[in-house]
Amino acid sequence: MRQKLGILVSIMLVIGVLIIINTASYVSKDEPQDTELSPNRSTYHSGPTGTRALYDFLSESGYKVMRWREIPERLLADERQSVQTFVIVGDTALPIEDEQARSLLLWVQQGGRLVLVDRRPADSLLASSADWSVRTELVNFPFNVDSANPKEMTENVKPVPPNQPTLLTQDIESVMPSKFAATIAFTAVDSAKSSVQRQTRVFTVDEDPEYEDQSEPEAGPVIVPESSIPMSPAPVVHLAISTRALLLDYPHGAGRIILLSDPYMFSNGGIGLKDNLQLAINILRGSGGLIAFDEFHQGRAAARNELIGYFSGTPVIPILGQIVLLILVLLWTGSRRFARPLPLAQIDRRSSLEFVASMAELQQRARAFDLAIENIYARTRRVLARYAGTDYNTSRTEIASRVASRSSLESRQVEVLMRQCEDAINGAPITERQSLLLAKRLRDIERDLGLRMRSRDAKQAQKG
Repeated sequence: MRQKLGILVSIMLVIGVLIIINTASYVSKDEPQDTELSPNRSTYHSGPTGTRALYDFLSESGYKVMRWREIPERLLADERQSVQTFVIVGDTALPIEDEQARSLLLWVQQGGRLVLVDRRPADSLLASSADWSVRTELVNFPFNVDSANPKEMTENVKPVPPNQPTLLTQDIESVMPSKFAATIAFTAVDSAKSSVQRQTRVFTVDEDPEYEDQSEPEAGPVIVPESSIPMSPAPVVHLAISTRALLLDYPHGAGRIILLSDPYMFSNGGIGLKDNLQLAINILRGSGGLIAFDEFHQGRAAARNELIGYFSGTPVIPILGQIVLLILVLLWTGSRRFARPLPLAQIDRRSSLEFVASMAELQQRARAFDLAIENIYARTRRVLARYAGTDYNTSRTEIASRVASRSSLESRQVEVLMRQCEDAINGAPITERQSLLLAKRLRDIERDLGLRMRSRDAKQAQKG
């Protein structure tokens, strides 16, 4: 027990030393500054460039939202969750590959809604809509600006009212973009000549075939070709700054693509300005259904272990690794021999009664009655010698006389019994009946003198 206790104490001391060493040597990494130059648009991020505030609000308000952490190709096989709106916010940590972009656009063609909130979305995601081509251009690049300071982010920027009454501008008086909002332009593509015409004029809601039933139209700047209007529906501008489109959407197959050129309006730092939150709700809710925020390209793929991710950047993981290594070393050394081999202890698992019964049966079958008497008499003689206060080798006459002087037994009776037992042991002929009689008389003397040495013998006598 002391050896095991010493081992346990040693292990605990080693683990304690490892923890102290790792804690002392741990140097916390400074969190990268949260700026518009290196934003983190993840819904897990609570910094000014993150979108956690929007996600938590939608979730607590009863909207069906989720974090999509798988490859975009899984959207095509997503029958269980039925994602209706897929949202990609800002410049993602992982680039969107061309194959993934094709899968997203194929999903949109089948009826999905793709929401792109970025100043420079991937060109592969800006699918041409029949005769229309959409692009974005950066006007002002963010340098040395505090993303957490709304005054710096919106300096010299006026609130933007809706360009026209649409479902995306419902219940909105004005929104507040940042001064880094990009320009959205769409141009008509002449498929016959494969050339691009970039002429513009004012296009009101009444002239848009998708919004013929809207009442009280308001004029607004929309980029359209100067020639006749194409047969395919034109992209619809919902918000615009002067002649620059800020929010538009256009059809792609059976679905639609919505493009907002300023991710600051969705971020934690800008979602609370003016009606930015209401605009986000209008854009995302659509016709209902599940809203999925892209976390796969934000570096939050499902293959990553959540427990390891939670403790990443702390000394916990190295400590656990060292403890596991220590345990493996102990297990390996515990199975190794460092000295000469020792034989295993031979433990006799038979009970005394089984041994006595076996010996008695063997002696009876071999008719070794003298051996049986010898086994019993040797013990009785030793008990009588102890009772008489003499040595075991003392003559039987003296032992008998001393026993008689201390008890009610007759000296001659004890001496005769001892002589008969010794004669049988020394080879005198004896039958089975005589041997049983001698054994009984020896037990009677022990009983009369109260010389049973073991409590087990008393219990066996009671059972007998």
